[in-house]
Amino acid sequence: MNLNLIETLGDELFDALQGRRTLSPLTERHPDIQLEDAYRISLRFLERRQQLGEQIIGKKIGVTSKAVQDMLNVHQPDFGFLTDRMQVADGSDVGFAEYRLVQPRAEGEIAFILGEDLIGTDISADDVLNATQYVAPCFEIVDSRIDSWKIRIQDTVADNASCGVFTLGAQRIDPREIDLAQVRLELFKNGHPAGSGLGSAVQGHPCAAVAWLANTLGRLGIPFRKGEIILSGALAPLVPVAAGDRVSLTLSGLGESSLRFVE
Repeated sequence: MNLNLIETLGDELFDALQGRRTLSPLTERHPDIQLEDAYRISLRFLERRQQLGEQIIGKKIGVTSKAVQDMLNVHQPDFGFLTDRMQVADGSDVGFAEYRLVQPRAEGEIAFILGEDLIGTDISADDVLNATQYVAPCFEIVDSRIDSWKIRIQDTVADNASCGVFTLGAQRIDPREIDLAQVRLELFKNGHPAGSGLGSAVQGHPCAAVAWLANTLGRLGIPFRKGEIILSGALAPLVPVAAGDRVSLTLSGLGESSLRFVE
């Protein structure tokens, strides 16, 4: 895929974000799009956001659990970038217009905050554990600029792994003091149960998912820096949300988080 088309599609996604609208799937319009092309489009999309002053503060891993893969019919992980504009305060009201949301869905996750750099192509789950300063409960509100979530892996990758906004709960836990694979998520929407899952749903162990990302970034020459926030992937199926909804979660041994949505 030539550079002009890469930039055009990245600009389309940026304009869709700014205008709170969706696009027909890239894979329908360009059936020969490759995964490498999609990541290059995502970097153009990110570049346009950075031109407005947004700063990279971390990364997110997407489509890590079987439940989410089956829901989206996407069967391999991907990653995107987190910027300061995407982070919202725990317990706050999230405005659809303010944060340019169009068809958001809530995910309960475990967030990692790195205490040291992770650079290389042979990073293990143990290396991730040793490099992590703390973990925290997290909501990621994914959103897609693609019509009706009709995505293939190339579509979601190009769209910055379908990231919308995220929040971290107040708790800060040393990951060496808890078995992250056995952490249990309980997710609620408007006070009613909306999903549950274990840490092991994410590639067998959340540290394994972060190791996959570290090694993927290492091969691409993208730094994985001390202080970055890493969202390790959903422990349960995605929950659609609309203005007026409130979502909350508990993660056993880690704490809780909540958000409310307004127009």
